[in-house]
Amino acid sequence: MGTTVNNLSESFISLFGVNLFEKCYFCRPIQIHEFMALKCGIVGLPNVGKSTLFNCLSNAKAQSANFPFCTIEPNVGVITVPDERLTKLEELVNPERVVPTTVEIVDIAGLVKGASKGEGLGNQFLGNIRETDAIIHVLRCFEDDNIVHVDGNVDPVRDKEVIDTELQLKDLDTVEKRYEKVKKAAQTGNKDAKKQAELYVRIIEALEAGKSARTVEPANDDEEQLLDELQLLTAKPILYLCNVDEGSVKTGNQHVEEVKAAVKDENAEVLMLGAAIEADISELETYEERQMFLEELDLDEPGVNKLIKAAYKLLNLQTYFTAGVKEVRAWTVHVGAKAPQAAGVIHTDFEKGFIRAEVIAYNDFVTLGSEAACKEAGKLSVEGKEYVVQDGDIMHFRFNV
Repeated sequence: MGTTVNNLSESFISLFGVNLFEKCYFCRPIQIHEFMALKCGIVGLPNVGKSTLFNCLSNAKAQSANFPFCTIEPNVGVITVPDERLTKLEELVNPERVVPTTVEIVDIAGLVKGASKGEGLGNQFLGNIRETDAIIHVLRCFEDDNIVHVDGNVDPVRDKEVIDTELQLKDLDTVEKRYEKVKKAAQTGNKDAKKQAELYVRIIEALEAGKSARTVEPANDDEEQLLDELQLLTAKPILYLCNVDEGSVKTGNQHVEEVKAAVKDENAEVLMLGAAIEADISELETYEERQMFLEELDLDEPGVNKLIKAAYKLLNLQTYFTAGVKEVRAWTVHVGAKAPQAAGVIHTDFEKGFIRAEVIAYNDFVTLGSEAACKEAGKLSVEGKEYVVQDGDIMHFRFNV
């Protein structure tokens, strides 16, 4: 452990009478463990608004122009996850600084028909999307004669099917090769091979029917693991983002309704957002200017805020907080993570030497106003290694190394 942590531990030992063989951590920015390297990939046909959207989301500026393939290399942006709870904690704790959590967004080159066979930028597109953990599929749901559509007219369902087909064909090739490897062993009675073959057949049947692999429900944990190991493109969680005109941001339009009908069996969320409007908002310099602009459009918050939150949820992530006078900070963990894993996000030693976690629910902290008040009211719980972290938990960890 570094000197900072040792000194910090000693100070807490003197203040709180902690056992000398324990160390505790109350949110300090030391040697952050790179635990969450999860990415959402923005995909879609050329010229549907991907790069404009990416520019709104990220400080990184992708080229945005009125012609296909304006994004050749994938652009990666690290974006802040909006969380109103941080603002409230800042008001109550009055820390020296506040640090939000982040998620990575990747703007991937546009895809055309034949990508699964290497047409256009197909091989590059498919390789880039394989490296992401979830997909934001941008669909053009607005009419504008001044913006060229790669297929000549606006039809978001057709556009969706173009990309679906290419991803499904690539997955079909992957699964068929796996199936050929285990088929003979399955026929000779090998139980493991038989289980694999049965799953592969179900996936192949779904893909050949024009359905994505995410529609195939694993029958048990073994099948779920097998499905994960395949790393299929169409098994990734997906969010459909309808890029609409200003007049349709709140109410939607016929194109949006067609998209909703087309994806109703996919267990996928559909969001509406006006990329052009978001671009205008991102150019405004002050918070006050942005709020005035939103009020004029009768919007509660920028659409990108809703998108970022949805992407965070799509990745099956949640947030816990550490709150002290030096820093209030948001940390990212998977839904279902246990306390030692949450400690490991801060530093690997915290997970290895985990002893216990002191936990206050966010609502209790806000209602009572301070850690001391929560302790007095019996709202601070001491949890062990099996504690499952809840979204919004305010946590302090004790550990030894």
